[in-house]
Amino acid sequence: MADPSTYRPRPGEIPTEPGVYRFRDQHGRVIYVGKAKSLRSRISSYFQDLSALHPRTRTMVQTGASVEWTVVRNEVEALQLEYSWIKEFDPRFNVKYRDDKSYPYLAVTMGEEFPRAQVMRGAKKPGTRYFGPYAHAWAIRETLDQLLRVFPVRTCSKGVFKRAAQVGRPCLLGYIDKCSAPCVGRVSAEEHRRIAEDFCDFMAGNTGKFIKRLEREMRQASAELDFERAARLRDDLAALKRALEKSAVVLPDATDADVFALADDELEVAVQVFHVRGGRVRGQRGWVSEKGAEDLAEIVEHLLQQVYGGESGDAVPKEVLVPIEPAGIDDLAAWLSTLRGSTVRIRVPQRGDKKALMETVRRNAEQSLARHKVARSGDLTLRSQALQELQEYLELDEAPLRIESFDISHVQGQDVVGSMVVFEDGLPRKSEYRRFIVRSGTADDTAAMHEVLTRRFRHLVEGRQARDDDGRPARFAYPPNLVVVDGGLPQVNAAQAAISALGVTDVAVIGLAKRLEEVWLPGQDFPVVLPRTSEGLYLLQRVRDEAHRFANAFHRQRRSKTMTASQLDGIPGLGEARRKALLRKFGSVKRIRAASPEELATVPGIGPQLAQTIHERLAAKETVPAVNLATGEVLE
Repeated sequence: MADPSTYRPRPGEIPTEPGVYRFRDQHGRVIYVGKAKSLRSRISSYFQDLSALHPRTRTMVQTGASVEWTVVRNEVEALQLEYSWIKEFDPRFNVKYRDDKSYPYLAVTMGEEFPRAQVMRGAKKPGTRYFGPYAHAWAIRETLDQLLRVFPVRTCSKGVFKRAAQVGRPCLLGYIDKCSAPCVGRVSAEEHRRIAEDFCDFMAGNTGKFIKRLEREMRQASAELDFERAARLRDDLAALKRALEKSAVVLPDATDADVFALADDELEVAVQVFHVRGGRVRGQRGWVSEKGAEDLAEIVEHLLQQVYGGESGDAVPKEVLVPIEPAGIDDLAAWLSTLRGSTVRIRVPQRGDKKALMETVRRNAEQSLARHKVARSGDLTLRSQALQELQEYLELDEAPLRIESFDISHVQGQDVVGSMVVFEDGLPRKSEYRRFIVRSGTADDTAAMHEVLTRRFRHLVEGRQARDDDGRPARFAYPPNLVVVDGGLPQVNAAQAAISALGVTDVAVIGLAKRLEEVWLPGQDFPVVLPRTSEGLYLLQRVRDEAHRFANAFHRQRRSKTMTASQLDGIPGLGEARRKALLRKFGSVKRIRAASPEELATVPGIGPQLAQTIHERLAAKETVPAVNLATGEVLE
């Protein structure tokens, strides 16, 4: 641990204006981002007597090696800049309010020519409207199934849509009137977009106009004695009402609000939020995070900052109900109003229906925290125990907080690839996973491992010398404490040779052999055998297996591309661009083989003579079946 006095700035150097500050570690990595009304008083507070600091803050200050700051004009700008830096640097000591599970959304891809309604998880994409989140994907599918009677928007994938357009026949949903079938021209792109916009309008809470419209049309059809159409409209009306019944009415119809509640103990805090739109609960989300030195007012402030910072304006409601006023409530409300484009109120409900709903959300937060503590009661302890055991058994100077594992994958020397996975504090950090194509093409695992390790650690050496405009280390420039390779002594020696050749001496290397799960160290004649019940061995197995999975997935992807392209290789005049054009037009090599020369000639760039050559070559290749060397399966 570093001594904070070694990098403490002189008080006179620190400005008294509002701003945002960053702590960096010895490798230049940002470990904490914060904002302050007065930079001088806030930054100076970190360099007081260490025993007076919160344990998490004390660890952060001792891990740091430098502190820097940026002055802004006001606190709203500080709020915006703090959010941007937290998203950019992902500092390890900032509390992150991550969902306790991956919630599904009902998404409508309005950015496409023919918008599609579907279930989506993960990061939100531009040009797509999202509704939810929902607790379960099946709830979305049930709702969507009801609404497709009235709003027959497309739900099929691009592949199904394209095939239907090619054959001129819609899918089953088109035949049962749950899709307007734009794939076969039953409606135009403009008409289909209007259907999608009406669907989005209904999901956004503007339900009354559609109910009234269907009732009016049903009465009109009945008056005209068109009883068949009236019955169909009656069923559509019932479908809309069933979809609305699935959302509980909790507040007046015009209410658009997000209701937050907290439940906390000494170490963690659980957050729940109900999304109320049009007076109905449209979705629910939950987080469980470790508590730092922040009080509840600061927790609420950072929570709202992270929830709404990456959202589009229509995701910010008119009203945000919180259990306690956040720090800087006026600046936060001004920032949210800027995002929404109109006034946003942040307040604590004191009585009435909103107070009662807040109590319901709070009970959900308490139950979420209780479930989390039961499910995760041993996780933090066991992860710390695993890292301590590795430090002890491998005789490391410190616990391996960052572990990188490498693996090689190929089939009989073809499509040789490597993988690198990263575990930090015993958990996978997937954003830093990397894939390598072995350029030498060697079938020798040790040679391939030497190449992959050389390329990875060359980036480390160069990154330590080169920094970007912001002063951050370049990509790949964060060193691991421990490198794990899949294999025994030969693989370990190859890895150690690659690292040593680059002058890197502060990284430990081990190998984990599958046969007896023994741990090999470079240059040692005998392995280190960890107890079978060791948490350290279990962590190494997870790291090794994750590297193996990641390498195999990349290899299968490349092998699939190679096998597809190999059918078209060797045909004179058929380059990469024309191969892609053929596959884009016909979808597969099998369909290209079945096409006539005249059909082939319709592809841009394919003339009659080349079309005839392609047809003859593929017909000749059909007599010699391709075989998958890994499984022995005869391929198309």
